Amino acid sequence: MPNFSDEADPDADRAKLDLRRRVLARRRALAPAERDRAAGLVQAGLTALVRRLRPRVVTGYVPVGSEPGGPDLPEVLAEALPPAGVLLLPALLPDLDLDWAAYAGPAALHAAGRGLREPTGRRLGTAAIRAADLVVVPALAVDRAGVRLGRGGGSYDRALARVAPGVPVVALLHDGELVDAVPALPHDLPVRAVLTPGGGFHRLPAGRDRAR
Repeated sequence: MPNFSDEADPDADRAKLDLRRRVLARRRALAPAERDRAAGLVQAGLTALVRRLRPRVVTGYVPVGSEPGGPDLPEVLAEALPPAGVLLLPALLPDLDLDWAAYAGPAALHAAGRGLREPTGRRLGTAAIRAADLVVVPALAVDRAGVRLGRGGGSYDRALARVAPGVPVVALLHDGELVDAVPALPHDLPVRAVLTPGGGFHRLPAGRDRAR
């Protein structure tokens, strides 16, 4: 489990905050048609990946605002799964950790805090991610070593610490968000691949053991 104590690094925090602001500003500036086109390309790439890997359990999420993949991403993921496949979606806990529940269709999502939409089904616990054969995560940016920039709450740092060894961890990005460097702290856990509208699935050199 990540240890967030004794990790203060004001320079890294400032650099992350600056990068986070720039990425969010670019996303907000996307025209609706451009956003829809990017969502379709990300969905197509993710569908191809799921059909190739044929995972039994996938973790995904419900994109909000201009996040890559569009708000119907869970439905697209669920349709791509094998017949017995299960899609798990996160639910944010008060301590910002992530619980999980099985996706049961768009009618089984409800509005939660921070603009999120979460599953209404039975909660399976924070350790449910250990059963995943493929982990799909949001990100604002990822560098070529797999360091991921999130929104700053540490939710996915906690969750990714529970992912079983060898499981592909894929971040969904817009074009231009795979960057040369993201400031990192010791608790930051790398992703193993990214998927972008223009570049499709891109395995990161440091992550070849997971995303193959």
